[in-house]
Amino acid sequence: MTDRSAEDSSVRQGLRGALLSERFVALADTLVADYDVVELLEGLIQSCVDVLDVDEGGLLLADQRGNLQVVAASNEATRLVELLQLQSDEGPCLECVATGVAVSAPDLSAERERWPTFASAAISVGFSAVHALPMRLRDETIGALNLFTSQVRPGLEPEDLRIAQALADVATIGILQQRVLSRTSLLAEQLQTALNSRVVVEQAKGVLAERGRLDMQAAFDRLRQYARSHNERLSDVAGRVVQGELAPDTVLGAPPADSQG
Repeated sequence: MTDRSAEDSSVRQGLRGALLSERFVALADTLVADYDVVELLEGLIQSCVDVLDVDEGGLLLADQRGNLQVVAASNEATRLVELLQLQSDEGPCLECVATGVAVSAPDLSAERERWPTFASAAISVGFSAVHALPMRLRDETIGALNLFTSQVRPGLEPEDLRIAQALADVATIGILQQRVLSRTSLLAEQLQTALNSRVVVEQAKGVLAERGRLDMQAAFDRLRQYARSHNERLSDVAGRVVQGELAPDTVLGAPPADSQG
């Protein structure tokens, strides 16, 4: 490596380290008494996409009956792939939750027999590899983080895997931090709240998409940007849109969210 290349690499590493520090602080800042679980998990996904060498991400959590649900995704295509994973009852996230250990598929085309429906769907939207990491506290796994890449590769770099797992661990602790009730009851309550909020957010996205003639991703960007610019919780803004208390045109007037999420 030339001196110039080494210098450029050092600069990139420094910028990445600074961004990573900001992302951990941002996640920590959400861990307050009245934090928004959906906002926390959307932030986790965006942090992985921004900081790691991955293209998209999705996250599944178990509800109070133990059924996995899609709670966060970096874009609409990823959300649909995650939903199909649940509908077909196959895929890396399901195996990750069942075993509590990371699942890596560096070449999805080689996994068609293992996950015929999921692999085909993921490949059809441009994904070539996937890595699933557990959201686990001690012996209990409450969900899994899916990271997708468009390139076939041997696997994520060990450093990227450690960072992704650390981010997932912070979010998991955030979900379980308030232990006023028994851990099992609190877990069910927190996850159900997250899933209920996700439903409202999806409904609000539909309202905004229809009103503004936008795709679902653009509608979500407007919803998130409005919530952030007004210092409100994402689920609260979504609820007001769905209930007719906040005019869709008011939200649509917000500029699109930037790529830094």
